[in-house]
Amino acid sequence: MPAAIQPLLQVQDVSLIYATSRQKVRATHRLSLDVFEGDRFVLLGASGCGKSSLLKALGGFLRPAQGRILLDGQPVHGPGPDRVAVFQEFDQLPPWKTVRENVMFPLLASGRAGRAEARERAQAMLAKVGLAPFADVHPHQLSGGMKQRVAIARALAMQPRVLLMDEPFAALDALTRRQMQQELLALWEELRFTLVFVTHSIEEALVVGNRIAILSPHPGRVRAELNSHEFDLSSQGSAQFQAAAQRIHRLLFEQQATSI
Repeated sequence: MPAAIQPLLQVQDVSLIYATSRQKVRATHRLSLDVFEGDRFVLLGASGCGKSSLLKALGGFLRPAQGRILLDGQPVHGPGPDRVAVFQEFDQLPPWKTVRENVMFPLLASGRAGRAEARERAQAMLAKVGLAPFADVHPHQLSGGMKQRVAIARALAMQPRVLLMDEPFAALDALTRRQMQQELLALWEELRFTLVFVTHSIEEALVVGNRIAILSPHPGRVRAELNSHEFDLSSQGSAQFQAAAQRIHRLLFEQQATSI
């Protein structure tokens, strides 16, 4: 009998708490989930449900008050090059560096590549996101969507075990957002990286994810998990897609936890 496939990333009974001068704010409460190698795992929920806090904890930037996070069976105690994050802010690229230098920088800073290899990796990844002709320009010369492509190229050049994305397309216009979703899926088809993606958009969750964890309002708990591998950008007008979106909408706004 074949051995069971082990999760790449495990979140076990994790509670995240922010302490202020007046009170303690519980972002998540005893939240558990498993992410497998090659998953496109989406954290979906309304604002304030702890999605971004959980992503920070996965990246090692926020220590759980309770529970633990495991990567390849080993506890996560801090940030590392095996987990790289992309955020929605357009100012995540140092403006004094060229596009190529921005992609090279974490490779050089972490010691994961020498200058020649870093340059080669940067150029290859910029080609994959369609920005090879812009390698020598600076971020202020790029549109918002192009800046996000640079950020994705920079992250993937590190060859992380897990790519963490915190609402990376939320600030883009609708057409650019759709294009970026399409490009992200195309990159995943080619490279098969493991993705944890935060969004508050039901439609984006269904398009980007093959698995979706629906989080309850503050403090965040896993209300339900579902598979969405049958959907892509061409599915959005179908009756099945609309039915799935309505089902998720009901789950998001139910008062009691529900299992699927």
